[in-house]
Amino acid sequence: MFRDRFDAGEKLARELRRYRGASETLVLGVPRGGVLIGGVLARELNLKLDVMLTKKIGHPHDLEVAIGAVSLTGEILDTAQIETEKISTDYVSSEISRIRASLQSRYKKYRAGCSVAPVAGKTVILTDDGAATGRTLCAGINLLRRQGARAIVVALPVASRPALRLLKACADEVVCLDVPYDFQSIGQYYRDFRQISDEEARALLKESGSVIDRNR
Repeated sequence: MFRDRFDAGEKLARELRRYRGASETLVLGVPRGGVLIGGVLARELNLKLDVMLTKKIGHPHDLEVAIGAVSLTGEILDTAQIETEKISTDYVSSEISRIRASLQSRYKKYRAGCSVAPVAGKTVILTDDGAATGRTLCAGINLLRRQGARAIVVALPVASRPALRLLKACADEVVCLDVPYDFQSIGQYYRDFRQISDEEARALLKESGSVIDRNR
């Protein structure tokens, strides 16, 4: 049980101390809770902080199942699944447009006053406050690889066993503090799991003096 996201971030930082001060390493937090944890990691490890603005495309019959992911300027699709299951191209195109519009709105909130930190050639520590399925994170990892990330380390306070297996297959390294046998939801492992606002996440990014657009 973690006290809150800051407590979880401090515990994760101890497991990642070998990356302290590494000039070619960048922390990416998944909004919104992952940005708080990422802020702690960036502070404790003396690294730059950025945000991972991507979102999965859900399967039309099960939105938890990712058939792709969208960023501000790109997308990655599981074309084999789309073709095998005859998922409508109209559905896919519509979801890409809808999701990108949502990301663009968030981008405007986050972006003001921040410069862009490139991901190409960097070791990326990708963090969130937990992983229930791991599918969205895996989709984000695939996008980061397309952008030229040298290595991707997933850092999580808690994850389900299926999510951990999936992430180990996607990432170069996974650091996870707790993999409960009876995992039901991420929030059950935090005493304080309040909703985080975009304003709080943006303030952390502004304080770190870094970036947002992971897609240029």
